[in-house]
Amino acid sequence: MPQLNGWVFWIIEYMYSLPEPPPRKRTKPMEVICVGMPRTGTESLQHALLRLGYDHTYHGWDINFESPNYAQQWVRLSADFDAVMGHSLAVADAPASVFAAELIEAYPDAKIVLNYRKDIDAWHKSLSSTLARGPNLWGLFLLSCLDKECFWNWHCYIRYMWPGLFRALDGKVETGMKRCAHYSMIRGMVPKERLLEWCVEDGWEPLCEFLGKPVPDEPFPHTNTAAGFAGQEKKLGLRYVKGATKNLAFIVGAIAVGVWAFTHYAYRYGDKK
Repeated sequence: MPQLNGWVFWIIEYMYSLPEPPPRKRTKPMEVICVGMPRTGTESLQHALLRLGYDHTYHGWDINFESPNYAQQWVRLSADFDAVMGHSLAVADAPASVFAAELIEAYPDAKIVLNYRKDIDAWHKSLSSTLARGPNLWGLFLLSCLDKECFWNWHCYIRYMWPGLFRALDGKVETGMKRCAHYSMIRGMVPKERLLEWCVEDGWEPLCEFLGKPVPDEPFPHTNTAAGFAGQEKKLGLRYVKGATKNLAFIVGAIAVGVWAFTHYAYRYGDKK
């Protein structure tokens, strides 16, 4: 895992640099930070917050899908959260849990939702079958070598966010998950009146009471099951394949031209001799 201030990272950043997207500016205050871990109903919670009027609610999938893409800025993020999600009234999933302590400090007036999953074993199984398998997705790794956007999204999560979230300095996310102390850390740094511990099964009522919102007359949204996660991965894969195909065609074309030029001039030079 290259250090952000090391010479290897600077070379990589130069090779895979993308056009700088415009820095965002905050026009409305950050109101809700959902610092629970991934695979704890974060996308359902995002949809619920959108329904309650928190538009935009930033989610980990935004890092992958939004255009222009800010993944490169997330990798080298220091403390200017407004520059990457200044348009958001709320944030959930990876961006919130990875930077939980920093976000809580940066937005002292925001309410904190500590979303969790009641069945710890089911949660760990879900993590292991999704996030922990990231380093083994060799297809995406190869695509990241050929597509700049894929490169930054891949390394944003696999090399920086997940190891940081699970305190896996050795890069082994699956073992870091077993010793995770994220929830006890949050409980120790947020006053009770500012904190709601919540799970999807709790539904609208406690969430709306905490946020001071009326309860919608509709079922609570349930999204991003394992099948939904796989569907999002597939959409990303197709997106990156297109970019990688263009770059691969350019590389093959450049090599072909180079080979033709070499053989052409070698042939002419051979004739003169």
